[in-house]
Amino acid sequence: MNRIKKGDEVVVVAGKDKGRRGTITGILDFGKVLVEGVNMARKHVRANPNAGVQGGIIEKEMPLDGSNVMLWNPVTKKGDRVGIKTLEGGKKVRFFKSNGEVVDV
Repeated sequence: MNRIKKGDEVVVVAGKDKGRRGTITGILDFGKVLVEGVNMARKHVRANPNAGVQGGIIEKEMPLDGSNVMLWNPVTKKGDRVGIKTLEGGKKVRFFKSNGEVVDV
Protein backbone atom coordinates (compact mmCIF):
# COMPACT_ATOMS: atom_id res chain seq x y z
CA MET A 1 0.00 0.00 0.00
CA ASN A 2 1.37 3.40 -1.01
CA ARG A 3 1.37 6.38 1.31
CA ILE A 4 0.45 8.78 -1.52
CA LYS A 5 -2.12 7.94 -4.20
CA LYS A 6 -3.55 9.58 -7.30
CA GLY A 7 -6.18 12.14 -6.33
CA ASP A 8 -4.66 12.99 -2.92
CA GLU A 9 -4.21 16.63 -1.98
CA VAL A 10 -0.57 17.33 -1.13
CA VAL A 11 1.65 20.24 -0.13
CA VAL A 12 5.17 20.73 -1.53
CA VAL A 13 7.78 20.83 1.25
CA ALA A 14 10.98 21.41 -0.78
CA GLY A 15 12.05 23.10 -3.99
CA LYS A 16 11.02 26.21 -5.90
CA ASP A 17 7.29 25.60 -5.28
CA LYS A 18 7.62 25.07 -1.53
CA GLY A 19 4.33 25.71 0.29
CA ARG A 20 2.06 25.26 -2.76
CA ARG A 21 -0.82 22.80 -2.66
CA GLY A 22 -2.19 20.66 -5.44
CA THR A 23 -3.74 17.33 -6.36
CA ILE A 24 -1.72 14.31 -7.48
CA THR A 25 -2.49 13.72 -11.18
CA GLY A 26 -0.12 10.81 -11.69
CA ILE A 27 2.53 8.63 -10.12
CA LEU A 28 5.57 7.67 -12.19
CA ASP A 29 8.29 5.09 -11.70
CA PHE A 30 11.13 5.67 -9.24
CA GLY A 31 8.94 7.54 -6.73
CA LYS A 32 8.14 10.57 -8.89
CA VAL A 33 4.75 12.30 -8.74
CA LEU A 34 2.92 14.82 -10.93
CA VAL A 35 1.10 17.55 -9.00
CA GLU A 36 -1.54 19.69 -10.67
CA GLY A 37 -0.28 23.24 -11.29
CA VAL A 38 3.07 22.71 -9.53
CA ASN A 39 6.61 22.58 -11.00
CA MET A 40 5.55 24.03 -14.35
CA ALA A 41 8.11 24.21 -17.17
CA ARG A 42 7.97 25.92 -20.55
CA LYS A 43 8.44 23.60 -23.51
CA HIS A 44 9.04 24.69 -27.10
CA VAL A 45 6.94 22.63 -29.50
CA ARG A 46 7.50 22.42 -33.23
CA ALA A 47 4.41 22.68 -35.43
CA ASN A 48 3.25 19.53 -37.21
CA PRO A 49 0.38 20.32 -39.60
CA ASN A 50 -0.08 16.66 -40.55
CA ALA A 51 -0.86 15.72 -36.94
CA GLY A 52 -2.73 18.97 -36.26
CA VAL A 53 -0.20 20.20 -33.69
CA GLN A 54 0.24 23.95 -33.42
CA GLY A 55 3.74 25.17 -32.64
CA GLY A 56 4.74 27.51 -29.87
CA ILE A 57 5.59 27.49 -26.18
CA ILE A 58 3.44 25.39 -23.84
CA GLU A 59 3.36 25.12 -20.05
CA LYS A 60 3.76 21.57 -18.80
CA GLU A 61 3.85 19.91 -15.37
CA MET A 62 7.14 18.24 -14.57
CA PRO A 63 7.58 15.43 -12.02
CA LEU A 64 8.57 16.01 -8.40
CA ASP A 65 10.23 13.48 -6.15
CA GLY A 66 7.73 11.83 -3.80
CA SER A 67 9.86 12.77 -0.80
CA ASN A 68 9.25 16.47 -1.53
CA VAL A 69 5.48 16.30 -0.97
CA MET A 70 3.40 15.62 2.13
CA LEU A 71 -0.25 14.65 2.34
CA TRP A 72 -2.48 17.62 3.30
CA ASN A 73 -4.27 17.14 6.62
CA PRO A 74 -7.50 19.20 6.54
CA VAL A 75 -7.89 19.02 10.35
CA THR A 76 -4.51 20.54 11.24
CA LYS A 77 -4.28 22.60 8.00
CA LYS A 78 -0.70 21.38 7.44
CA GLY A 79 1.23 18.71 5.59
CA ASP A 80 1.40 15.50 7.59
CA ARG A 81 3.30 12.23 7.64
CA VAL A 82 1.31 9.12 6.76
CA GLY A 83 1.45 5.66 8.31
CA ILE A 84 -0.23 2.37 7.47
CA LYS A 85 -2.05 0.25 10.03
CA THR A 86 -4.19 -2.86 9.87
CA LEU A 87 -7.70 -2.76 11.29
CA GLU A 88 -9.22 -5.67 13.22
CA GLY A 89 -10.96 -6.91 10.04
CA GLY A 90 -7.60 -7.30 8.29
CA LYS A 91 -8.07 -4.18 6.13
CA LYS A 92 -5.07 -1.89 5.70
CA VAL A 93 -5.70 1.86 5.97
CA ARG A 94 -3.60 5.01 5.84
CA PHE A 95 -3.59 7.34 8.85
CA PHE A 96 -2.11 10.71 9.78
CA LYS A 97 0.75 10.38 12.26
CA SER A 98 -0.01 13.66 14.07
CA ASN A 99 -3.59 12.93 15.17
CA GLY A 100 -4.10 9.25 14.24
CA GLU A 101 -7.13 9.91 12.03
CA VAL A 102 -7.74 7.61 9.06
CA VAL A 103 -7.25 9.21 5.64
CA ASP A 104 -10.51 9.45 3.71
CA VAL A 105 -10.25 7.70 0.37
